[in-house]
Amino acid sequence: MNIFKRARIRYILHRYAIPHEQWLDASEKLPVLQGLTAVEKAHLRELTTLFMREKQFVGVEEFELTDAMCLIIAAQACLPVLRLGLGCLSGWTEIVVYPGAFRVSRDDTDAAGVVHHEDRVLIGESWSRGPLILSWRDVERDMQESESGHNVVIHEIAHKLDMLNGSANGFPPLHNDMPVTDWSEAFSTAYESLVSRVDHHHHTCIDPYAATSPAEFFAVISEYFFSAPEILHTHFADVYEQLRLYYRQNPLLRSQSKSS
Repeated sequence: MNIFKRARIRYILHRYAIPHEQWLDASEKLPVLQGLTAVEKAHLRELTTLFMREKQFVGVEEFELTDAMCLIIAAQACLPVLRLGLGCLSGWTEIVVYPGAFRVSRDDTDAAGVVHHEDRVLIGESWSRGPLILSWRDVERDMQESESGHNVVIHEIAHKLDMLNGSANGFPPLHNDMPVTDWSEAFSTAYESLVSRVDHHHHTCIDPYAATSPAEFFAVISEYFFSAPEILHTHFADVYEQLRLYYRQNPLLRSQSKSS
């Protein structure tokens, strides 16, 4: 990092620091942040400050976003990159927020060249160089149902990380000390197991939406890693370990510290 970039960061952190009361209020409303150490919270606050200066929050369908709402979203968006750095979230600027679930309509061309028209109702969406799109109603729901394993903000940020090395395929760029074979074996085994259970209409320990594709598996599993680590560790310990190495965080220890 050159001297000019460091000076700019120091200026932003000083000039646009999140007021203590606002940060405290947001932190208390977000169970996913509970268990963070004082040092982690301080670093997350800095990342969130920088993130909010870099991104533009846009409410649609006459939805009025407040500063508190933007802070709630930004803090959760920065949690996955706490040890990875904001550079992982560069290359795009907009965060579009709908009041609730939103409908998308598009045409997709399959491998045979056939065009299929698709209408879907979504609660979140993200594109590699495009905006992060969220349903505020579902952001609120995740805050209230914190142990469900659902977190739409983290889900979409996981897609952003996944796409850093191309299209979303459940294989983000790994650190140099992470063997590709270990990641592939852990994720392939877990994904195939989940798909089999879904295909046979068996109960699944995590959201069956994860069986849609490897990309959705990575995003859903990332939700559980941060918001319900006990569930993920109990049922997919090898996957948990790979995410621990990738995100360079251990939410399971935070969860244990909360309950002690």
